[in-house]
Amino acid sequence: MGKITLEGMEFYAYHGYFQSERIVGNRFEVNLEVETDCERASLSDHLPDALNYEGLYTLIKEEMHIRSHLLEHVAGRILRRIHAEYPQVGLVKIKILKLAPPMGGHIKAVGVTLEG
Repeated sequence: MGKITLEGMEFYAYHGYFQSERIVGNRFEVNLEVETDCERASLSDHLPDALNYEGLYTLIKEEMHIRSHLLEHVAGRILRRIHAEYPQVGLVKIKILKLAPPMGGHIKAVGVTLEG
């Protein structure tokens, strides 16, 4: 088993409980970690034997562009879709941060992490 990570993916999206957040939008950072069998790729050095990182990124990008009230909802959709489209993946850990959230004070980020 091995772990594949995609870290620091940034998106501008329209997630939030308040209507203004869904209109104005905000910056988000997404970090992903997936467990998968890396043995074939480690031996062959051939791209078809590896997990498709670009496919994972595209999946996340698509889900980040679907408006939601809650980060938990976005993370859950991403987690379920990865399992549906990449059956070779075991544990998935997804962390979504809303950068500089509009909370009336200086806060670097708020976020949610789901595993499954």
